[in-house]
Amino acid sequence: MKKVSIVVPVYNEINTIDIILEKIEQASFCGLEKEIILVDDMSFDGTREHLKTLEDRYRIYYHEKNKGKGAAIRTAMEHISGDIMVIQDADLEYDPADYHELIQLIVDDRADVVYGSRLTGAKPSRSFMFTHWLGNKVLTLTTNILYGATLTDMETCYKAFNTRFLQGIEIKSDRFDFEPEITAKVLKRHARLYELPISYYGREYSEGKKITWIDGIHAIWALLKFRFID
Repeated sequence: MKKVSIVVPVYNEINTIDIILEKIEQASFCGLEKEIILVDDMSFDGTREHLKTLEDRYRIYYHEKNKGKGAAIRTAMEHISGDIMVIQDADLEYDPADYHELIQLIVDDRADVVYGSRLTGAKPSRSFMFTHWLGNKVLTLTTNILYGATLTDMETCYKAFNTRFLQGIEIKSDRFDFEPEITAKVLKRHARLYELPISYYGREYSEGKKITWIDGIHAIWALLKFRFID
């Protein structure tokens, strides 16, 4: 293993983008080289313009219309060169200080995929909005029933992959249904999938949170579709 690719989908995060990039720069990568790839999903709050000033430091790609988180990750995946890929939201809900534990399992060839779980209680985790907690529980339980897994947090942002394992997997989902799609596809491939506790500093809608109950409906459909149709 030589390089870690940090994939950062970005949409209207002018207040957090510099802070999260600084945290990524300060994170431990188990002695591996890193590359940071950002994809702006047609931000309109000044984020897009600010990213253009950072092009000498990072690899940055721009969508010409808003497509969604899944589409942004798919764009980034076309350009990664790392042996490991880690997904990082551009807000401050997740702490890059947790990277090294996720990465180490892949470096040691114990895992193909590692998820960071917010729900173990082993690290600081801001209290979820009840509807989000319930929705996550339903989606994770549905995943476990359909795919014979024992996950605690399918919807987590922090997902790390051995990029060789991802070869041949085609991501079709454009929005937040990326999470159930990629989970379905790695489980169907019988991935050595581990979970580790991570910190979580969740935010509310007034603070910029974007996922809604409608995304939960799409996630249920994605779990069913990729289990029985795709």
